[in-house]
Amino acid sequence: MKQNINSGSKMKKQAGFTLIELVIVVVILGFLAVTAIPKFIDLTEQAQQANIEGMAGGFATGVSLARAQWEAEARPEDSDGNNVVNYDGTQLMLTTPPANSAIRPGYPIGLAANDPTADGTGMTAAQCIEVWNGILAQPPTISATITDLDDDSLGINYFVNVASNQCQYFLKETLNQDADGDYETPASTAIGNNFTYNNADSSVVVNINN
Repeated sequence: MKQNINSGSKMKKQAGFTLIELVIVVVILGFLAVTAIPKFIDLTEQAQQANIEGMAGGFATGVSLARAQWEAEARPEDSDGNNVVNYDGTQLMLTTPPANSAIRPGYPIGLAANDPTADGTGMTAAQCIEVWNGILAQPPTISATITDLDDDSLGINYFVNVASNQCQYFLKETLNQDADGDYETPASTAIGNNFTYNNADSSVVVNINN
């Protein structure tokens, strides 16, 4: 007697990975991790370097443009004889060195309304932020308080410090963090990616450490 067997009633053979196949998959994943992750890290470092170099370039351009405008307007002064310029709607105080000084005139040192020291000495972090916001178009967020970097709601991108009368601008992502993940105040420009601004001669120097 012949029996009709429907195809739907056939038993399906279950198949899984063999040990060899699993080993091969693990080896492939390991190979990808070894080759891909360093490339990803390298791309991140390149992006951070490009970031600080781009910001330094924009900053240096802003400093040069502010001085150029001051020169074009025949070196305007305020009522006290200090160099000033209205740069894109912002009244900036510029270096006004005494006679025979090594400091060059006409470089931003802060907001004129806050009356910074005219010869550019004694720069403060607050003045560095004033220069940052005064010469950059749509400047990234910045703070001189290191704990602000730990508060994500503030969205701080840069940290500013002052040493030897020079403004030091650090890219947040490249700064060291402690065991709790809190950002640490950089001891020098040998830490993180940063650039410095010296109002005595308008020099902007980039430091890449990451």
